[in-house]
Amino acid sequence: MLTLSVIKADIGGYVGHTNIHPDLLEKAQEMLAKAKSQRLLIDFHATHVGDDLQLIMTHERGDEDEKVHKLAFDIFMACTEVARGLKLYGAGQDLLSEAFSGNVRGMGPGVAEMTFEERPSEPVIVFMADKTSAGAWNFPLYKMFADPFNTAGLVISDSLHQGFAFEIQDVKGHKKITLNGPEEIYDMLMFLGAPSRYAVKRVMSRSNNDIAAVSSTERLAEVAGRYVGKDDPVCVVRCQGNFPAVGEVLEPFALPFTVEGWMRGSHNGPLMPVGFKQATPSRFDGPPRVIAAGFQIANGKLVGPRDMFDDPSFDGARQQANVIADYLRQHGPFEPHRLPLDEMEYTTMSGIMRKLGNRFSDL
Repeated sequence: MLTLSVIKADIGGYVGHTNIHPDLLEKAQEMLAKAKSQRLLIDFHATHVGDDLQLIMTHERGDEDEKVHKLAFDIFMACTEVARGLKLYGAGQDLLSEAFSGNVRGMGPGVAEMTFEERPSEPVIVFMADKTSAGAWNFPLYKMFADPFNTAGLVISDSLHQGFAFEIQDVKGHKKITLNGPEEIYDMLMFLGAPSRYAVKRVMSRSNNDIAAVSSTERLAEVAGRYVGKDDPVCVVRCQGNFPAVGEVLEPFALPFTVEGWMRGSHNGPLMPVGFKQATPSRFDGPPRVIAAGFQIANGKLVGPRDMFDDPSFDGARQQANVIADYLRQHGPFEPHRLPLDEMEYTTMSGIMRKLGNRFSDL
């Protein structure tokens, strides 16, 4: 069985929150190459979106393997030291502890892992987002695996026609539920439509129970108890065969749907699909960006990546995202540009209420 692990962390921005310094990528690649030479990993690819360092790794050790997670943690710690030496912004921001304790879950980094039997042809797309939160994948995962207007295969392909099961996590209540499409999609949408609380963790094929997609659902504020940055999630999707085609998996991003995040994680904005070179959000620290790295996996080797959004067919989405960004920015500190107060409880809102709360009086 092959395991594909994607582990990410913001460990220092260059300049501000807009990009990652090349020295951090160089350090990560050096440490990953050493792990590959020691046969801990089969293959790897290090990249970034905005100021988030992304580690994409293949191995045969299963999900939540201590050695693989320790490798990722050690890389983030080493890169944090590089970031501090360069005085990068927010060095080590996502690392909530300097002591490793078995795996990186609950320690700040985002994790998306899946273990599967490699098929004769194994196309995989790794989506990576910056300046947004864990629930950002709800809309596209629903479109990919439950909406026949997006995925024609749900209607015309026998292997997809039985539908998919969605594991949905309540990231605040620390509970989960599995709902089946298509018969439970009305129930499903009640939760998926509230991405600040509910997030899709896994999607499984109902025809053979194979893993189809997995996402990171860690919410930094929930773990830390305070605002320490947005979650900047990752998502891995298998394509073709018993799963949607590559084009069906990419199609939801033709709409720059609204996500929470943006400046200080406190605003709504359009999720803009961009090529690797455009994954440097700078306007008001945004708007939020998503990149798509396509791989063919061959005996555990990562053949790629191919830059899936480096395509003029997404120019319209990018232009529409700019129009939406213009519109929302004109609202300034007013909703719907700024998040509702109950989503800002980890920012300065709590301090303001402590200062002014006793000045409120009954009507």
